[in-house]
Amino acid sequence: MVTNLPAEAKAKWVKVMEAKTPEEKLKALMEFLSAIPKHKGTENLVRQVRRQIAILRREIEEKKRTKRRGGGPKFFVEKEGAAQIVILGLTNSGKSTLISTLTNAKPVISDIPYTTQTPVVGMMPYEDIQFQLVEAPALIEGASEGVAWGLKTIGLARNADAILILLDASNNPISQLKVILRELSNARILITKPKGRVEIERRSSGGIQIAIMGKLVNATLDDVRLLLHSYRIYHALVKIYGEVSLSDIEDAIYENAVYKPAVIVLNKIDLIDKNSIKALINRIRGIVGTDIPVIAVSAIKGIGLKELGKILFEITGIIRVYTKQPNDDKPSDRPLILRKGATVLDAAKAIHSALYKRFKYARVWGPSAKYPGERVGGDHILMDRDILEIHVKK
Repeated sequence: MVTNLPAEAKAKWVKVMEAKTPEEKLKALMEFLSAIPKHKGTENLVRQVRRQIAILRREIEEKKRTKRRGGGPKFFVEKEGAAQIVILGLTNSGKSTLISTLTNAKPVISDIPYTTQTPVVGMMPYEDIQFQLVEAPALIEGASEGVAWGLKTIGLARNADAILILLDASNNPISQLKVILRELSNARILITKPKGRVEIERRSSGGIQIAIMGKLVNATLDDVRLLLHSYRIYHALVKIYGEVSLSDIEDAIYENAVYKPAVIVLNKIDLIDKNSIKALINRIRGIVGTDIPVIAVSAIKGIGLKELGKILFEITGIIRVYTKQPNDDKPSDRPLILRKGATVLDAAKAIHSALYKRFKYARVWGPSAKYPGERVGGDHILMDRDILEIHVKK
């Protein structure tokens, strides 16, 4: 349900949105928190605001420490490759062994708990592309509330394209899974695909424009506009995908929940018997459902890893499109990486803004074409392994 915040609280949220520095935002968030009525309808909001306050305090403290020391370890990882996959797990679950087996990374592998203290990055080849794997420092209970380096690990997961949850099959993996799921839930990181999602793009003019690519449930367009106006948002493009309620739109104002596709990897299966493996997989599926893939592996012995690349390709929802110049017989060796549902115009924009602006038509060979070299317009939806030839206006 919509939180029904009083006007005073909404006005204070506006100050949060307008804050220019971390210090200003911290002060505004604390004022906003004090103005939120405390009842069941605001429990999630209060939790998230407290988490944001904890994150900001850590950022400010870290900045001061780094300035005094003249530098320090960086946790943000620039995205490379087809998609960025963050490996999450409790200490000694085998994260370092997994990334060293799958990629060119050389982490320190040790039985000593919490050996990895900063992100470790490696590139994992799959067919003609590469996934960027990021080993995050061990997730710990209370991470989402700011315990130790937990917020930084959560931040890596929030920024990733997908999450690989790694469990130690030999050390109560169900308990490990519950801790990880609880911390992700508290941080409002969803690994189960929501029925709908909302994107709010604030603008400087044009009023409130609403694009519905799904269904608005139990609300009207005027209800959406009134809600945004109550937060002093008067110019924005609101995109609605799937089934969305008014409370989902309010949640998007606070930019709280994010969905990250996930795969659960049960590691160290060489240490348990086959019947236990099957039972554990069934118990995991009973907790997370059947939509999230679960695989059993031994990273140290290389067992069960072959299907991981295919799973990552599927859950990240990417496609490969090979471009070619008009009159050339051979397409590019390196594919353009796009999301499922991408159009020819999306591809043109990704290649170069000039192609997008001067687009005339395209020819397509591959799964999405009715026949080889089909002439298509900008709204043609591409598929994996299509070959694309773009023609522009002269």
